[in-house]
Amino acid sequence: MQIHRSFDTLSNIKNPVVTTGTFDGVHFGHKVIIDRLNYLAKSVQGESVLITFHPHPRRVLYPETAKDLKLINSQKEKIILLEKAGLDHLVIIDFTKEFAETTSNEFVEGILLAKLHAKIIIVGFNHHFGHNREGDYSYLYDLTKTHDFTVEEIPEQDLENETVSSTITRKALLDGRVQRANAYLDHFFIITGELKSGKAKCKEIGFPTLEVIIEEDVKLIPLGGVYAISAECDGNRYRGMLNIKTYCDEKEPSVQMHLFDYDSNYNLRGKIATIAFHKRMRNELQLDTSGSLKDQLEKDKSEIEELIY
Repeated sequence: MQIHRSFDTLSNIKNPVVTTGTFDGVHFGHKVIIDRLNYLAKSVQGESVLITFHPHPRRVLYPETAKDLKLINSQKEKIILLEKAGLDHLVIIDFTKEFAETTSNEFVEGILLAKLHAKIIIVGFNHHFGHNREGDYSYLYDLTKTHDFTVEEIPEQDLENETVSSTITRKALLDGRVQRANAYLDHFFIITGELKSGKAKCKEIGFPTLEVIIEEDVKLIPLGGVYAISAECDGNRYRGMLNIKTYCDEKEPSVQMHLFDYDSNYNLRGKIATIAFHKRMRNELQLDTSGSLKDQLEKDKSEIEELIY
C-alpha cells in the first residue's frame, strides 16, 4: 500500500477506484466498502484509493463539542488495518478549517476528477462530503451524466439486526463490551504503542509488567479492568493479561500488561507492540497489600490461561 499526503502525487494512478471517509475502526461496514473498492479496481484493471483525513473533521469543525471525542484507531493503527484490507493507495489529507471550505464541486471536479482522474467513485450509505455536507450520492450520480466516471453507493450494513458504525463500536468499548466491539470491527480491537518498564510492585511479586505508551491523546481506551490479550512484538506473539487503571493519579489511564510466555531476559522495552483485546475478565480492584494483589493476579492468570485464543 502506498501512502500519499498530497493530492499532487496522484496523477499516475491507473484507473482509480476511489472512496472517502474517516474510516475510524476499519469496522465491518468499512470492510464491505473496501472489498467492493478492490473488486471494482481489479475489474477495470485499476487501483483502489481511499482518501481520509487527519485530524478527525469533527475535532476541527466543532472543537468544543468534539473535545472529548475518542477514536478507535490512532493514525498508525488505521494504516496497519487498511494495509491488511488490501488497499492499494491511502491518501491522508491534513484537515484544516481552510480545507473544510472546499465545496463538493471543487472536491469532485477539481480533485477527484481533475487530479486523481477517478474512474469509479464509491460512497457509503448516506455519505455526505464538501462544505456544509452538500455533496452526496445523488449529486455524484448527476455528474456522471456529463463526466467520464461512474458512481456506486454501498447499502447500510448491520450485524444481527444492529447497524454497524464507529459510534456504536466506541460505546461498546467504553462499556467494556470488547467482544461485542470485536464483532462490529470484524477483527480484534488493538492498541499499538511503545513499551517501557512497568510497575516495580508487580515485578516484586512475580508479575513483571510492561507499560504501553499511548501515542495519541485521542486514542480510545476501553473501560478500566483486566483483559485477556495477545501481543505481537519484534516478530513474536505472546499471550497475556492487561490492566487498565483509571483511578490512578495521572490524568490518562495507566495501561500495564503481563505476558505469560515472555522471557524477561529478552528486553522488549523500547519496542513497538500491537496488542489485541480478546475478553474483559473483571472490573478494577483496589487491593491494599502485596499478598492480596499477588493472589488476585494468580487467579486472573489461571482464568485467562484456560481460554482458547
